[in-house]
Amino acid sequence: MEKQQIRAKYKKKREGLSREEIDTMSLAIANNLLKLPIWDKTYYHIFLSIENKKEIDTSYILHILQGRDKSVVVPKVDFKAGEIRAILLQENTSIMHSPFGIPEPEDGIQLEPSLMDIVFVPLLAYDKKGNRLGYGKGFYDKFLAQCTSHCLFVGLSFFESEAILPHAEWDIPLHYCVTADTTYTF
Repeated sequence: MEKQQIRAKYKKKREGLSREEIDTMSLAIANNLLKLPIWDKTYYHIFLSIENKKEIDTSYILHILQGRDKSVVVPKVDFKAGEIRAILLQENTSIMHSPFGIPEPEDGIQLEPSLMDIVFVPLLAYDKKGNRLGYGKGFYDKFLAQCTSHCLFVGLSFFESEAILPHAEWDIPLHYCVTADTTYTF
């Protein structure tokens, strides 16, 4: 199956989810994350959910991070440069929706990707080797490539893995992927 077909398949699967299913699975994913050996770190990069794309509700994970006094970093997409900027989330950080419907900080303190310890990675699909398939713009692959070798990449998914996904040499694999029922280690 080609990347576009796989993307279409998983977008359709998401469309079939009710708000209640999304909430239930998102909470289960957050609870399963607590079992990972990742909570002794400092800088956690997490995407803010795009509701109209029926993404995982990351607010549950945000509450865990804030409750553990972690430094939370969120993405701000620079479409002209084709990259993600990492912005420190603070109490006074104003969140707006970009023209593409992406919740992101209006402005704030930008941090280098090399500071990140954990990156929670959005995805549409992933395979048994940790390869992921996103929306196809390459923003996260570019961002992950700038992180250091100690940084762990954690995918979050409503669905189980594919056997194998098409991938390129520049695609960055995950270290973990967490679903409501299963935690994959790669």
